Amino acid sequence: MTRLRRNIAEMAGYVPGFQPRDNQTYIKLNTNENPYPPSPKVIEAILAEVGEGLRKYPDAASCAAREAAGRLYGFDPDWIIMANGSDEVLNNLIRAFVGEGQEIAYVQPSYSYYATLAAIQGAKVRTFGLDEEWNLIDFPERYQGQLFFLVNPNAPLGFCYPLSFIEELAGRVDGMLVVDEAYADFADDNALELVRRCDNVVVTRTLSKSYSLAGMRLGLAIARPEVIAALNKIRDHYNLDRLAQAAAGAALDDQDYFRSCIEKICATRDWFCTELRVLDWEVIPSSGNFVFAVPPDRNGLRAYQALFERNILVRHFSDPLLAHGLRISIGSREEMEQTLAVLQELA
Repeated sequence: MTRLRRNIAEMAGYVPGFQPRDNQTYIKLNTNENPYPPSPKVIEAILAEVGEGLRKYPDAASCAAREAAGRLYGFDPDWIIMANGSDEVLNNLIRAFVGEGQEIAYVQPSYSYYATLAAIQGAKVRTFGLDEEWNLIDFPERYQGQLFFLVNPNAPLGFCYPLSFIEELAGRVDGMLVVDEAYADFADDNALELVRRCDNVVVTRTLSKSYSLAGMRLGLAIARPEVIAALNKIRDHYNLDRLAQAAAGAALDDQDYFRSCIEKICATRDWFCTELRVLDWEVIPSSGNFVFAVPPDRNGLRAYQALFERNILVRHFSDPLLAHGLRISIGSREEMEQTLAVLQELA
């Protein structure tokens, strides 16, 4: 189609993990979903919204959900924006801060969707590699691009930068530092306090992973009120439907259920990592709900295919930096035991 913008016609587009049809039975460990259902209070809240009220538009400002997030994280609601998944916030941050031909940057390997968003905007991309201790290679004293994305804990590797490193990075970035905390609920620390201390820090969160709401598409960002005001100008005006807003508020308020699920996932993760090491797999210590692990023969594709043949889905990346290993989401203890049994046969 000749009418397409050139950058859209030439871009590859983001490729998500394989999603099987509902009638196929798989152990699904390839998209970092939560193995446990949402809080029962979430289901109650959604059902309470199903009825005559659906003919009316939802609250355009998602006030109740923002207030719930504010209570949990300790911020006034005008520091928070709710989103149709955290990907919507990432997209709007580029739209707000990066013009065509300007630059974004991120760590490589990292969330590959950043490159897709940059291509849509017509922005340039700069990446920074990592050394063996996860330090950024050749990072300048002052980074002068418009936006730097730091996914922390890192995806797909799982390691986590300390708060001191992120604060130092914020001081070296002239533009905005976006700390993508999709997996922070599984880690011991987060960067929320830097939003107050540094005027160029934005923290994004998702409810897909830790709150079991991947099917609802819910995310948020926490930033200075002037940044939130700018993002509100460009988001879809009714970006969260009534059911999603009800689900968000109920999920964020039910911290007892949330913590019980997190504890089980982290315990299973740590057990699974130990068992992989017994099989001589190289395992990167993870602060997420997944692990990146390398088999003894460093043939990630072979291990992927062996699992796929048993209807166990994990993520294998063709990127040369990652192709030797697998990213394995943490499912239930039973699912991980079945996965381990297949990997033991490969040993």
